[in-house]
Amino acid sequence: MNTRRIVGPFNRVEGDLEITLDIADGRIAAAYVNSPLYRGFEQILQGKLPADALVLVPRICGICSVAQSAAAALALADSLSIEAPKNGRLAANLTLATENLADHLTHFYLFFMPDFARAEYESRRWHHGAAERFRATVGSAPNQVLPARARFMRMMGLLAGKWPHTLAVQPGGSTRPLQSSEVFRLHRTLREFREFLETVTFGARLEEVAAIDSRAALDAWRGKGGGDLRAFLAIAEDLDLWHLGRGTDRFMSYGCYREEDRRLFPAGVWHGAAAPLDIAAIGEDITHAWYAAAGLPQHPASGSTLPVAEKEGAYSWCKAPRLAGQVVETGALARQVVAGHPLARDMIEGYGASVAARVVARLLELALVLPAMERWLGQVVPGEPWCIAAPVTDETSGVGLIEAARGSLGHWITVRRGRIHNYQIIAPTTWNFSPRDAAGQPGALEQALAGLPAGASEPLPAAIHHVVRSFDPCMVCTVH
Repeated sequence: MNTRRIVGPFNRVEGDLEITLDIADGRIAAAYVNSPLYRGFEQILQGKLPADALVLVPRICGICSVAQSAAAALALADSLSIEAPKNGRLAANLTLATENLADHLTHFYLFFMPDFARAEYESRRWHHGAAERFRATVGSAPNQVLPARARFMRMMGLLAGKWPHTLAVQPGGSTRPLQSSEVFRLHRTLREFREFLETVTFGARLEEVAAIDSRAALDAWRGKGGGDLRAFLAIAEDLDLWHLGRGTDRFMSYGCYREEDRRLFPAGVWHGAAAPLDIAAIGEDITHAWYAAAGLPQHPASGSTLPVAEKEGAYSWCKAPRLAGQVVETGALARQVVAGHPLARDMIEGYGASVAARVVARLLELALVLPAMERWLGQVVPGEPWCIAAPVTDETSGVGLIEAARGSLGHWITVRRGRIHNYQIIAPTTWNFSPRDAAGQPGALEQALAGLPAGASEPLPAAIHHVVRSFDPCMVCTVH
């Protein structure tokens, strides 16, 4: 006998999320992920001046507004064939990295770990310590993390003028040049944040964490000290989170943080082996989304977003982006697998993506990116150019691809007669939380939930929440 249950709304998830579960024989037979809130940003942008995108798209989300600004600025820069000076490029890296690292910290401490304080885990030997440390609002961790995060986010005031919704990120660079005294203050802020991570989160130097190259090495490292990552690893081992939440095992990254002749994290695809990324192969399927049918999946450069509130077979406002017709997972784990980090590759060897691997990859990025930020800040030269003026063009098009904390974010813009003719956005959670496509392929989360234990009437297990939160969804970015 099959039973259908609806889960949602989810607390500690940015935005609205609803999941329909078909349950048979004590397990989830199929999951249908619904993004129930329509936004309309892609319609709002039509007819506006191209530069207006820099004002409007950050309002898509208050958590990852710099990521949206950065993608829009890159799309405009591509459409105008301009490139920021070195200081502008370094400022863009630093600004985006500040937001991304703050998001990773927030996800781990405030969104993900509180689930282990649930009453259903009372019999576990680690429960009392986890509840005391990570319980929402009253645990000892939030009282440490929130002030540390606030001090770290002061960097935004110097780098971008304000956060969220900065206007300092521009196609030609940054409009917020740094003075020598401000560079010194930023170095001090990075040093304080490093001290917090090394003392509280890892109980080890960042370089030591970044050098861990396998699951076996990670397990050995876990037994040699304290820190909140080690606490999570003990919980993950006990609950076998390394075998929970496997999705498509096809990973994609647009690449991120441009340096002189490379990117810190390169673009690419991984599905058992590395492959180049072909953005021309991206298509958006709307078979099961509440949008007007457009025949075959459309590439976002020529796509449309025409809402249809009543549509047979549809169950989400989220489109179904596919790469060469295939489902991909995006995020910190995908980024590090594509980049070839040995720990990330080893974590998915044999078992594929998992709840534990996704969480570890986010914390690994804290250890990888903060030293890069220290290096970028050391390369800033006060007094040299930060931004070049963007020309005005009546007919053009461009694409901006970056990596937000949650994964691959793309903006596609077309300008006609000096106005935005079309603007399409695919956010990380659009990839991960997509509905089925015309071929019936479930999205990444829909695949990751299938097969989990679930009853027809008793409370649903926390494992479902672990899987959902392991993707760190941002539902307000999912639908535009």
